[in-house]
Amino acid sequence: MDVAIATDVEPIDAEELERFAMSADPDAPIPADAIPFLADHAAGVELLPDWYMPPPQSARRTPARMVGAAAFVGALVVVNGAGLCVTYGLPEIAW
Repeated sequence: MDVAIATDVEPIDAEELERFAMSADPDAPIPADAIPFLADHAAGVELLPDWYMPPPQSARRTPARMVGAAAFVGALVVVNGAGLCVTYGLPEIAW
């Protein structure tokens, strides 16, 4: 999809923008040819710089990390299931 970026548009001041927003119909249907804001990002225009909010990346799921996470969650379930409180670090009876 080719997205044209307008460069000859005059800036809109806050009062005019507020007037447009207040006069808009929130229940109006979205036109079929509407372009989402994310299309600007695909065309090279970024909404936020990468140093402020980098693109999401997933961490590598190695077997050691998965076993460690499962052991930690399992230990918490067992300790809490036994009726012990580990809120302050040391297990103690919660009564």
